Amino acid sequence: MLSLPLVSYVSLMSVTPGPNNLMLAASGVNFGFRRSLPHLFGISIGHGIQVLIVALLLGWVMALLNDWRLLLSLAGCGYLFWLSWQVWLAGAPQARDAVTPMSFIGAAAFQWVNPKAWVMVVNTSLLFLPAGASWPQALWLALLCAAINFPCICLWAALGDGLRRYLSQDGARRVFNGIMALAMAATAAWLLLDELTLSGVL
Repeated sequence: MLSLPLVSYVSLMSVTPGPNNLMLAASGVNFGFRRSLPHLFGISIGHGIQVLIVALLLGWVMALLNDWRLLLSLAGCGYLFWLSWQVWLAGAPQARDAVTPMSFIGAAAFQWVNPKAWVMVVNTSLLFLPAGASWPQALWLALLCAAINFPCICLWAALGDGLRRYLSQDGARRVFNGIMALAMAATAAWLLLDELTLSGVL
């Protein structure tokens, strides 16, 4: 099952900008790489669990997504807007003490309302699992995806951590966090508009 197309697909989907990676860059700047590790592991392990469940229950998941797609998108985009606000607050010196890195459980749970994660997981299961795949095959795919995903997303937290010394001044950090918050909010707005258009609401 380990193949160049699988490694390429999962790597590209993992390393390209998206909600997870924007949050990791901001976390790296505000809390450093080490304090972002629970967030990193939560994403990769949550992704692996999501792949396993989707791979085992693909038919049911596809029907669920069709029935609950709009609700999941609304929940995911709403959460992204809330996270954008938290990143914005992280730039304010008086508010920074109240803001903490995302927890392992929070990061793992976020995968279930992250639109990019759903696209990635469903496509991976459809493209790289044979029809009627067995439980061990689904588990192996999940482990591979988590292992490929982790170093890719580490780049974003490391990038943020590397920028910390340049953003040590409150003003510079506030500008960076503002840009990250606006980028995350813009991503949420774009995803929400796209979903509302596809569902016929707009």
